[in-house]
Formats: sequence, structure tokens, C-alpha cells
Amino acid sequence: MDTRKLNTFTSCGGCIAKLPQGMLKDAVSNIPHFDNPNLLVGFGTSDDGAVYKLTDNLAMISTLDFFPPMVNDPYLFGKIAATNALSDIYAMGGEVVSALNIVCFPEEEDPAVLGEILRGGAEKVLEAGGVLCGGHSINDKEPKYGLSVTGIVHPDKIMYNNRCKIGDRILLTKPLGVGMVTTSYKAGEATEESYRQALSSMQRLNKYAFEAAKLYRLHSCTDVTGFGFLGHLNEMVAPGYSIHVDAGEVPYIREAERLAAEYLITGGGVKNRTFLQNKVSFQGLSMPMEEILFDPQTSGGLLLSVHPDDAGALLEALRGQEPSCCMVGEVIPREESHIIVTA
Repeated sequence: MDTRKLNTFTSCGGCIAKLPQGMLKDAVSNIPHFDNPNLLVGFGTSDDGAVYKLTDNLAMISTLDFFPPMVNDPYLFGKIAATNALSDIYAMGGEVVSALNIVCFPEEEDPAVLGEILRGGAEKVLEAGGVLCGGHSINDKEPKYGLSVTGIVHPDKIMYNNRCKIGDRILLTKPLGVGMVTTSYKAGEATEESYRQALSSMQRLNKYAFEAAKLYRLHSCTDVTGFGFLGHLNEMVAPGYSIHVDAGEVPYIREAERLAAEYLITGGGVKNRTFLQNKVSFQGLSMPMEEILFDPQTSGGLLLSVHPDDAGALLEALRGQEPSCCMVGEVIPREESHIIVTA
């Protein structure tokens, strides 16, 4: 396989390849209910991982994530896919213990390419402090890679994605626009500078941001991936409150605005808009900014809901890890829309 053409084997790569939210919710509704008191987080919510209580002081987090390549370099693809999969452990408030590879690869192609993908993934597991224990592979015309990850957390310290409190401030730790930039770069429409910004963001573990955040009064956490900023923010909304977003504070890769203005958007972004059309209201936003908020992210940042008295200090602490981190919204009493976005 010509490594310069790795992502030409795929119609869409990264978290853009996720199935639409509406389709998933319908499918999951058919799964039988598992009545087990030790299952602390399962299908009942849209959280980032499952949590099973082992003892009064220890719970196990289970998650998995894999996708086709969104970059041509197999080593970078491995690093990004692993970073994305590991992120769910941090979004649940835990620490990484172990991981297993999930691999789909054409058996007639160069095994050295597969070796580079696996090397990139293994390095990120090592950086996360976990151990890579093996995995499973199948022959597939379209390459895919990811991890099944196990983490641990104290049962009292689980980070659910919908436990925000009115008055909380919402922080976003990484810039948006990754989906549009990587897809447009593949078509020769995005600059090398923007592409490098996207690569840098996608390779950074959310481990460091969460280690800073957990020292403050953090009420909820999730990460931003294929359902976009607004899709994952919507999953943070529970009955009794809405979330107001100040779009002027949302960080994004600057060229994404031009790409959106030229309608260089992704199919995943269109699906996200369709699902959320009755849940989000916009006040004074430009079309490009709306598209940036719907844009699917691969290995995106954390969305953090923090006590208002801690928000400023946490923002300052996080900017040491993620310079683009911004305070983007506030949890408010329930309004007609789940999310209200103002310019």
C-alpha cells in the first residue's frame, strides 16, 4: 500500500465515519435491559464508557473506538486513533489500565504499513500509562484501527456527562474544525498550516487536561468527537436546565471558517445538524460558525461543566496544557431549546 494514499481507501475517515445519533438511539432501544446493581453506567445514558463496580472503592471503565484513516501517514493514524479511544477513559473520570488493538487491514498489502499503525497506537497507550495486551485483526479492504480500553475509577468519582448544575460554566479544551480541515486537505482545499494544527490537536491526550480539571469542583465531563460540539453538548443537557453558548468564545482552527463559507463541509456535519435541528436555537450566528459547531471532531477536546467559582482558576490551569482552551458557555434554567447559541 502506498502510504501517501492511505486515506484514499476510505470514503470518510476518523469520527466522521460514525453512524448518525438518531439511528444509534433507535438501535440501542432494542437491546434487552440488564438488571445488575453493579452496572453503574450502561445503555441508560449517552456516556462515553460503561462502568462496572468491582468493590466499594473500585470500578472498571470499559470503552472501545475505531475508525478508518483520516490521514495518510500510518504512524500518525495509529497515534490519533489511539488518542481518540483513550479519551473516553478521561471523559469518565478514570485512568487508563490496559488496551487491546482492533485492526482491519487488507491482507494483500504491505505489513510494514500495519506495523507503523500499531507502533503509533502503542506509543500513545504507553504515554497514557497503560499496557497494550494484544488484540484482534481481520482482513478488510478498508483499513480501520482503534482500541478497546479498560480503565479504573472510584465509584464516587465517576464523571457522568449529564450532571451539570445551574450556574456551571462550560469549558472546551481543544479547538474545533478538525473534520472540515482534514477532509478538505484530502481534496487539496486546506492549507498545510491548518492541517498541521489539526494533526497536533488530534494527537494530544486528554489525560493532561483532565488531571488539571479534577482538582476543581467538576460536575460533568464528556469529549467532543463525531457528533460535533453541539451534539456532545446536547448529551450534557438533562431535564431542568439548558446550556447557553457564547459562540464568540468558541476556539476553532481559523481556516475552518473559510472552508465552511465555501461549503467544504462534511456529511457527518450535515447529519449532526439534522439530528439537532429541534434542540438548538441560534441567535445572530453566521452560517460558517454554525457549521463549525456541527463539525464532527476526531480526538477532540473535553467539555467540562465546572462550579462558577472555580471556572476562572480552572481555565488558567488548563491553558498550561491546552492554550486554545476557552470558557464557552453557562448552564441556565430550562428554556424551550436544549442549547441556545448567541453570536
